[in-house]
Amino acid sequence: MARAVLVPLWLCWALGCAAPPNVVLLLMDDMGWGDLGAFGEPSKETPNLDQMASEGMLFLDFYAANPLCSPSYTPQDIVGGIQDSEILLPELLKKAGYTNKIIGKWHLGHRPQFHPLKHGFDEWFGSPNCHFGPYDNRALPNIPVYRDWEMIGRYYEDFKIDLRTGEANLTQIYLQEALDFISKQQASQQPFFLYWAIDATHAPVYASKHFLGTSQRGRYGDAVREIDDSVGKILKHLQKLGISENTFVFFTSDNGAALISAPKQGGSNGPFLCGKQTTFEGGMREPAIAWWPGHIPAGSVSRQLGSVMDLFTTSLSLVGLQPPSDRQIDGIDLLPAILQGKLIDRPIFYYRGNEMMAVRVGLYKAHYWTWSNSWEDYSKGIDFCPGQNVSGVTTHLQEEHSTLPLLFHLGRDPGEKYPLSFASDEYQGVMRRISAVVQQHKDTMVPGVPQLNVCDKAVMNWSPPGCEKLGKCLKPPKSDPKKCFWSH
Repeated sequence: MARAVLVPLWLCWALGCAAPPNVVLLLMDDMGWGDLGAFGEPSKETPNLDQMASEGMLFLDFYAANPLCSPSYTPQDIVGGIQDSEILLPELLKKAGYTNKIIGKWHLGHRPQFHPLKHGFDEWFGSPNCHFGPYDNRALPNIPVYRDWEMIGRYYEDFKIDLRTGEANLTQIYLQEALDFISKQQASQQPFFLYWAIDATHAPVYASKHFLGTSQRGRYGDAVREIDDSVGKILKHLQKLGISENTFVFFTSDNGAALISAPKQGGSNGPFLCGKQTTFEGGMREPAIAWWPGHIPAGSVSRQLGSVMDLFTTSLSLVGLQPPSDRQIDGIDLLPAILQGKLIDRPIFYYRGNEMMAVRVGLYKAHYWTWSNSWEDYSKGIDFCPGQNVSGVTTHLQEEHSTLPLLFHLGRDPGEKYPLSFASDEYQGVMRRISAVVQQHKDTMVPGVPQLNVCDKAVMNWSPPGCEKLGKCLKPPKSDPKKCFWSH
């Protein structure tokens, strides 16, 4: 009896069966769920992203891994970074014959051992950190910009950012880098992975002269309009080169809009509670669009619970590769949802630092901890939830609810304003299911090696509230020696 031989897709492509798909991930910085017209932003200033959604799939329930950029990147002045033991997507794609480029913000460590070209990328144009500054070049230097291994300048010096007017040409530079890379790979008939991680919507926001003053939303809207225009040009370039039907493109953000900077320097999280740095919906639910002409049904809308961590597994599945089997993989393969409209039953866990703050199962979300920010910071005008105080929910103390979690139905109450009654049958039934999910999660959790507490006083210029500088590390709050909820 003959046996069928399953040929891996990458081997099939090598034998000439079909061309492997290119992968383009567009990761924005501090862009909120409510910043795009396709998600209901009333000024409708994102025609290209809205068209991308009409030609592809809109994800309504897509989440960041954390409410700030640290797990997608690594904060400034931390000397830790991505470890050699971690296997990144470009490392695996490279083995399958892909050429990989990162454009923009790396933020997974700024020391030589963490360099992106040591972790699977073939090319890099961008910076190890965000465009913070300017600094005095005495206590702190301005942040460098690299082309591959060579530092070619610094923000505010060689790459100008005018804080007074908001003018900077960086988005245009990043756009041209993307177009040139795509053209080069298409000419060489080489499959490619492009990771376009730009930071124009991270305060201090910037836009080029052509876009400044064009948005009803002010300078932040100017930055969004330029990003929208750039995404449109990238997609049109793929179409012009005849490779759009062989290129999977995914657009999303690293965390929710930074309401602390709004409205002039921050975006919108739509109907959701609070913003960046919190584990309420506004801090972690992101705009997300998948685009792959000829494969994804045009104009489709998915209610699949998704996570930025799924992009690792999904991208591997796209190119016919299996995830590493020697470790726990957090993300799932979203292709059944994207290509066939299936719904995969899975939870979403909301982490802040090393603490599981909340979990979502179906339409229900249970908060095991609540915290916006400290009373000390709040009294100084630092507010992560401006105009959105919900008594007992947006707490300024780290409140534990593990015995009786606060439970919300996100369909009826997307703004997390009305917790279900503890005595209700609905609460009791749902929490039995959620408790089992949480217990399984904790039983199977394999903690990573912390990198956010690998600090060096020589490069340290900030300390998370409640933590003290200790030279090589950070001490947790005196109130709880086991925890430090990072809030930078």
